[in-house]
Amino acid sequence: MTWSRVAPDPGPRIGLPAPRVIHPLGGDRPGRQRELVGGLLRCYPVTFLLLAPYALLILPMAVFYDNPQTGFIVSLLGLALLGSVTVETVGLLFGRPDPQWRQGMRQATARYPYLYPVARLVTLTSIAADLLGAYLGRGSIVAQIYGELPDAPMAALTKLFSGWGALGFALLVASHLGGRLSRQKLYGWLGALVATQVVVTLLTAITAPLIAFAFFAVAAGVVCGVFRLRYLMLGTVVLVLLWPSMFEYRNDIREDQGIAVDSAVTSTDRLRLDRQLTAAAGIEVPVDLGQPDLADHLRYGLVPRILDPDRPALSTGQQINQFLGGGPTSASNFLLLGNIWFFDGPVGVVAVHAFWAGFVALLLRWRGRPGPARLSLFCLVCSDVLLWSGTYPDSTIGFLQHVVSAMTVFFLLWMTRTITARSTRRIPRPAGSPG
Repeated sequence: MTWSRVAPDPGPRIGLPAPRVIHPLGGDRPGRQRELVGGLLRCYPVTFLLLAPYALLILPMAVFYDNPQTGFIVSLLGLALLGSVTVETVGLLFGRPDPQWRQGMRQATARYPYLYPVARLVTLTSIAADLLGAYLGRGSIVAQIYGELPDAPMAALTKLFSGWGALGFALLVASHLGGRLSRQKLYGWLGALVATQVVVTLLTAITAPLIAFAFFAVAAGVVCGVFRLRYLMLGTVVLVLLWPSMFEYRNDIREDQGIAVDSAVTSTDRLRLDRQLTAAAGIEVPVDLGQPDLADHLRYGLVPRILDPDRPALSTGQQINQFLGGGPTSASNFLLLGNIWFFDGPVGVVAVHAFWAGFVALLLRWRGRPGPARLSLFCLVCSDVLLWSGTYPDSTIGFLQHVVSAMTVFFLLWMTRTITARSTRRIPRPAGSPG
């Protein structure tokens, strides 16, 4: 007797599920393992994004160099996990991510026939805006030290597209999962986005955006199922190996621009992120430095600077640096966890991660698998508010700014979907057809 691998096709009737593939025993075990790991990560995405940098880099550094405040790092991580794991576990009672992730994403994106062209448009716009903004001095080390913003109107205009790198990444991933973009072309586009950040680093003499985008792309790609988990581990090893050369080259660029570089600070010192976090240990929290309040979140997050050019730049990093005894021309932070602890205390660490865990659960599970817009919002959460190196609460304001900017893209997707659906309904039926 011969067993069929595919269930019989019930016919062309609309609304029936696609044929299910029945794998024989002992079949594609690596594939099933990848599906299992991917499903687990999509059940606990915020927990994964929280744990990854600490498990791969920060905690190993603390243990290797025998940081006496390692317990403080573990306690902060435990508080954050308490919030994220609790909410994500409770959320499983109300629904789980689609186990057939790729098939579900193909169905969710089927209504957007112009998804890939829009993804290309957003990606190319992001690349052009980032390169032009860096050329005009936006985000440069000189602007950071002197607290100055570029006077050119085009620099303010490029700021409107500052979140489109993550947005383009999300739409490219959605195009790939929807079957409109091959894996090779996806990797090519993502390589172009990373190469853009390399050029921006050369122009601004700041490496943080490059490292942040690379981590975001790989981590979010792992959750979305376009990268394997070992890619994140490999990327961490490559970063550690390349960092001394990157650090030296960055310092050379800064010296060429007339910026004094402290020769006593080595590349290893800058890689000791555990010490950056534990600098918040022993401080009585919460601390009020005049950080952005709700009104500031609304003003800076929802109103583009081009409509409010006279508002001062956000300076939470400078405020922290002055609190630590530094000057106003430099910025510091305690990484995302440390900043939340510093400004909101232990309750804030739990509450912030619980809130975003619930928000991400809604994006990935509400009414089935996510479409392009919800996947884009998930990627913006990953690149802004959940990025391990982010400066809280400024990162929350950045998320609001990027959501406002993304509304034009969401409208374009909705418009192309609606126009296509209407034109399809208007196609005349052949003569003699039933109905």
